[in-house]
Amino acid sequence: MFYSVKVNCRKNAGLPQQTNIKRIFIMGDPDSKRYPPEIQSMPDAFRQLSDASTFHGVISAADAASLAQQMGISLEQLATKLVPFAQLYAVVPISNYQVGAVGVGLTGALYYGANLEVAGEALSFTVHAEQACIANAWVNGEQGLATLAISAAPCGYCRQFLYELVDAATLTIALPGQPLQPLTYYLPDPFGPHDLGVQGGLMQAQSNGLSVGQPLDQTGQAALAAANASYSPYTSTFAGVALRTSAGVICAGRYAENAAYNPSMSPLEAALSQLVFNNQPFDTIVEAVLVEAPGTASQVGTTQTVLSAVSSTPLTVYVTS
Repeated sequence: MFYSVKVNCRKNAGLPQQTNIKRIFIMGDPDSKRYPPEIQSMPDAFRQLSDASTFHGVISAADAASLAQQMGISLEQLATKLVPFAQLYAVVPISNYQVGAVGVGLTGALYYGANLEVAGEALSFTVHAEQACIANAWVNGEQGLATLAISAAPCGYCRQFLYELVDAATLTIALPGQPLQPLTYYLPDPFGPHDLGVQGGLMQAQSNGLSVGQPLDQTGQAALAAANASYSPYTSTFAGVALRTSAGVICAGRYAENAAYNPSMSPLEAALSQLVFNNQPFDTIVEAVLVEAPGTASQVGTTQTVLSAVSSTPLTVYVTS
């Protein structure tokens, strides 16, 4: 089933346009106060990586290993040093409080995360930096994290979200000036997927076998692929969102369900976070597609509400057969 929904845009209450974030600290912005002081200790190779037009908050395993070797530090220490740079991607029109996270993937690659707020909407639509980091790693093919470096201790919401990960039992948390600790140190007596009889967990590779029974354009195909890779063990309402900008950039987000329900991350939240890392302003969205499986929950209402706060683009919805 297919339908298109026209949303009432309320962009004045939504997210501000993003500046060219890389330009702030790499390309000589005249306002030197916007440079993180940590830039002085980073090798030239890091500047070159971050300034590349293809940079989207991901540092490959090979580049991460090379940077760590040049600096004589471990990957975990490198991730901690990169947190201030991840913080620069925060979109915080409500709190003005930037949170950054950098995840060390099981492959050795590094992934940025930053918090994102939607002004004029319920605070429950906020994307936490830890969530953004997981979504970034996951959509880029990572199947687990070894370590998550964060600018501040994770809130209770994020501790619960992180415990859904397939490797939650071995995930370590790196905080400024503190020793590495396992996630379970911050979440004693945890409740998670195994308590509900679910094997595996978030970020585990899977294919949900969804189809829509009709041809799709590139954006629709990206949304379907995201839905097929999404994680919904409690309601089976698999869902994915894809956003295309006027520059032709397509960013996708996957639904990430949680055993405690409320910390679940919507596919639109994940896709908007990806737009930020790809340096695409929200007012350049020209196509928005949601693909979801029918079930006891739905992403349609939430997606319409948040999309209307940042774009006048109508939402196209495909319900899988």
